[in-house]
Amino acid sequence: MRPHREQHLVSRIGWLRAAVLGANDGIVSTASLILGVAASGAERSALLVAGVAGLVAGAMSMAAGEYVSVSSQADTERADLARERVELATVPEAELRELTEIYIARGVDRATAKAVAEQMMAHDALEAHARDELHITEVTTARPVVAAFTSAGTFTAGAALPLLLAALLPMRWMAAGEAAGSILFLALLGALGAITGGAKPLKPVARVVFWGALAMALTAGIGRLVGTSV
Repeated sequence: MRPHREQHLVSRIGWLRAAVLGANDGIVSTASLILGVAASGAERSALLVAGVAGLVAGAMSMAAGEYVSVSSQADTERADLARERVELATVPEAELRELTEIYIARGVDRATAKAVAEQMMAHDALEAHARDELHITEVTTARPVVAAFTSAGTFTAGAALPLLLAALLPMRWMAAGEAAGSILFLALLGALGAITGGAKPLKPVARVVFWGALAMALTAGIGRLVGTSV
């Protein structure tokens, strides 16, 4: 009999969140920037300079933001684990009762809960409390470097798409083509993220398309106002 193997979608949630967020931001921010500059009446060279600058600045911002944010989470996890080590060393009986009550709250009778808690603590007390009390597991643990590189890389990939449109589209079709192409990219990204995460794609696609289109419309409107006032 072949061993039963399960692959749960929750194991993807960390990298999937960072990847989708990075690519989505790359498309929206770069496309909006290019559309805003295009609406002001600028030439292609200005569009490309603005797009490249937005790509570089955005990728660095995403990397720094994710690293700082996830590092804060990692610091909190380490502090909680350090506190748990001290409590396990100084008041093991209280920690045993705490773990027992956790299992009881999940529907296990008291005698079984106590027996399970004793066995779990005998095997690896810190791991048991990290998982069942603090909800820190291998899947959910913070990884700042991975999050930073994932966000920067996916932002760059996302930003490259509207930048490519800005380089290839005829100038007379620039605004309409950039907007339509970027919205298509957003829809494909939303569908890919939903399917990878095991969700139905309709709502995720609608969300990213709506907010992306709104951002582009607002930026293009501001660019038009600035261009006509100069």
